Parts: sequence; C-alpha cells; structure tokens
Amino acid sequence: MTSEHDPARELLCTVSRRMVRDGLVVGTSGNLSLRTGELVALTPSGVDYETMTAEDVVLVDDSGAVVAGTRAPTSELALHLAAHRRPGTVAVVHTHSPAAVALSLLTDHVPPVHYQIAMFGGAVRVADYAPFGSDELVANTMAALGDASAVVLGHHGTLVLADTLGAAYDGARQLEWLCDVWLRARPVGEPRLLSAEEISEALRRFARQRRTVRATTPGTR
Repeated sequence: MTSEHDPARELLCTVSRRMVRDGLVVGTSGNLSLRTGELVALTPSGVDYETMTAEDVVLVDDSGAVVAGTRAPTSELALHLAAHRRPGTVAVVHTHSPAAVALSLLTDHVPPVHYQIAMFGGAVRVADYAPFGSDELVANTMAALGDASAVVLGHHGTLVLADTLGAAYDGARQLEWLCDVWLRARPVGEPRLLSAEEISEALRRFARQRRTVRATTPGTR
C-alpha cells in the first residue's frame, strides 16, 4: 500500500543525513516533511539520522493520523501540518541551526544584509518563543511566517517551506548563512543594511529568474 511513497521516505533519510553533515542540527534535533500523494511523510521522533531507514519514516494523513511507519512522528507534527496547509507547500525543513538560534536572541527579524533574503518573499521574522510541540508554538510560528516562506523560531531554530524538498533545504542553508553573516558583522560595527527599494528590486529579479527557469525547463508550466 505504501510502495508509491517509498521514494519520498528514502529522500527524507538522505536529506536528514545531509542536515547533520551541514551542521543544521545536532543529534536527533530538527525534522523534515514531504507531501507524497494524499499523505505527508515525516521524520520520526528520537531516531538517529545516521541509522534511520525508510521504514522509520512516518506517513500521516492531513489530520495527523499515522497511516504507516513503525515509529512515532516528530513532536513537531502539528507545526508541519500547519505549514502544509499553506497553498503550494510540498516540503518543510525545520532546523536547530546555531546562527539562527543566536540571532533569535538578539533581534526580531533577520536583517537584510544580503539580497538573498528576497528568496523568502521579503522579511523573515523571529517568532516568539513557545515550548516545542505546543499549540502555542504553532500559533506563534504561523503568525510570524505571514506571507514569507521562512521564519526563525525564537530560542529554537528555523522553519522553511517550499514546493520541493531540495528548495526547502537550500532555503534553510541560505537562511543560516544570512544569520551568520549578520552575527559576524555585528561585533565589528553597525552593519549596513539593504533598503526596502533594493530588496524590492531583488524580489523582482528572483521572480523573473523563476519565470525564465519554468519557461526553459521541459515539463514545467
């Protein structure tokens, strides 16, 4: 019954191990999800990414009921399901990346130190802290997310949404890099920031780039 979902489960295992190697998580922290047909595949709770197998990856329906998998789903199941209710969301990456956590202790948004912030659709805010796995965390995160595709969770990590797992993962790495750049510059002096007009121009350029890619890639619309 679940064989059609095996590629998604295998992909989550692969990207989870990459997340460890890239320093976006430590131990079993962080989690990933990927829509596959009518179900959502999620990394399980408390399983070492190096030994995690496709059978460990949990499949749930849109209500959160487990359809397949031998493990309990991530404690952030409700957060992932809320993110997947956003139109166009196929994949969600949640990290505990150190630069983002450090930035969340100092400011309420990711400062626009580089045009790459435009890839998230504009400002990336920091959500108020709430305990992991709580309804309050879901509410705070979705409120801070707004129309953007990424948010920093206060004292916690990041959440990035995209239409593919590759895009969501790239977004998580780019967001961590942006946080790190600001943290490196801040002790030396007051970082110069891009203006609203410069960010708007970057947004327009990203939009043109996406349209060009879709127009020149076979099988896309």
